[in-house]
Amino acid sequence: MVRDPFADDEAPDLQDVLDALDDPDCRAIVTALDEPMTASEISDASDIPLSTTYRKIDRLEEAQLLFEGTEIRPDGQHASIYEVDFEEVVIALTEERDFETEIARQPRTPDQRLESLWSEVRKET
Repeated sequence: MVRDPFADDEAPDLQDVLDALDDPDCRAIVTALDEPMTASEISDASDIPLSTTYRKIDRLEEAQLLFEGTEIRPDGQHASIYEVDFEEVVIALTEERDFETEIARQPRTPDQRLESLWSEVRKET
């Protein structure tokens, strides 16, 4: 089943967000991502080995803190590109005394929405 990339995401798991933000390598990646980059470019910019970079990207995506898009290349070898997907992370205590996580994001551009749809299709094929 393909997830609707235009639907608002559910709030991420609190522990996933805390784990990602507590991880020094994840923080280095977020700091280095001042523009969309491939995993290799992120590895170079953050001085983190590529194999570790992939694991940390997965952790950041699980916490919904990175956006994965697709860079279309003329040679047909398309690449995943990543960019920071939050402006603010809010952790609040509800009236029921449960923790709630909210992530403030910029609205997705039409290009980002199309990239998201393309990424979901690629994952299913």
